[in-house]
Amino acid sequence: MNILYLIIGLILIILGANGLTDGAASIAKKLKISSLVIGLTIVGFGTSTPELSVSISSALKGSADIAIGNIVGSNIFNTLFIVGCTAMIAPIVITRNTIRREIPLCILASVVLLICANDVFLDHAPMNVISSTDGLILLCFFVIFIGYSIAISKNTSESTAEIEVKVLPLWKSITFIVLGLAALIFGGQIFVNGAIGIARGMGISEAVIGVTIVAVGTSLPELATSVVAALKKNPEIAIGNVIGSNLFNIFFILGCSATVTPLFPKGISNFDFLWLIASSVLLWFFGLFFGKRIIMRFEGIILLLAWVVYTAWLIIRM
Repeated sequence: MNILYLIIGLILIILGANGLTDGAASIAKKLKISSLVIGLTIVGFGTSTPELSVSISSALKGSADIAIGNIVGSNIFNTLFIVGCTAMIAPIVITRNTIRREIPLCILASVVLLICANDVFLDHAPMNVISSTDGLILLCFFVIFIGYSIAISKNTSESTAEIEVKVLPLWKSITFIVLGLAALIFGGQIFVNGAIGIARGMGISEAVIGVTIVAVGTSLPELATSVVAALKKNPEIAIGNVIGSNLFNIFFILGCSATVTPLFPKGISNFDFLWLIASSVLLWFFGLFFGKRIIMRFEGIILLLAWVVYTAWLIIRM
C-alpha cells in the first residue's frame, strides 16, 4: 500500500507541476513577460516543484531527514546520474560562463548548506538545526541568483533562448493553476506518507529513503528533460537544467522549508553534504580540465559510477 501511495503521489506531483507551469506561463505570456524571464523563473520553478512539494510536506510532518535528504539526494542525482546519462548519449558542451560562474555558484550553495547544518561542530550547540534564520539567508541567496539570471538573460539573444509557450484562455489558465497546486499539495502529502511508511516498515532510516527513493522520484522531470534534450542533439541543455535545479533546490526549496519550520537533520551526515560538494567539484573539474569544456562519454561514465558508489555506501550503511 505504501508503494501505491508513493506511485500515486508522484503521478499527482508531476501532473500538478505541469498544470501549474502551463497555466502560469500562459498568464505571463498574456502579460507580455519575456520568454527568457518565463524560462528562468516559471519553467525553472516548474521542474523543481516536486522537490518543493515533498520537502515542505515532510518538514510540516516533522520528517526533516526526508526534507533535507530529498534536496541533497536530488542534487547528487542531478549532477552525477543525469549529467552522466546525458553525456553517454551525446557529449555536453559547457559555456565559459557556466565554468567560471554557475558551477562555482553550485559549489558555494553546497558549502553554505554544509555550514548551516553544522551547529554542533561550529557553534558547540547541543544539536544541528537548519533554523528559520538559515532559511531566510538561503532565500536571500535565491533572490541574488534570480537577479543574476535575469541580468545574464539581457545579454543573450531572445531568439537563442526562446521557449514555446502555449497561450490558453484565462479561465483555463486559472483552472490549471488551481488544480495544479491542489495536485501538488495532495500528491506531496501522499508521497511523503508512502515514503515514511516504507522507511518504518523496512526498518530503514527516513534519511536513506529521502536521499534515494524520494530524491530519484522528484528528479524525474529533470531526468526526462535532459535525456530528451540529448536525444534531440541539444545535450548542453542538461547542464543548465541541472545547475538551475540544484540552485533552486538549496536556495529556494530548502530555504522555504526551513523558514516554515526549523529542520533538525539526524540521519543526514557530513559525509552526505561533502559528497554533494564533491559532485559539483567533479563536474567543474571535468569541464575545466578535459575536452575543451566538453563532458565526454568516458567522463559521463565516471559520473555515473560515482553515483553508484554513493548509493552503494548508503545501502551498506543501512
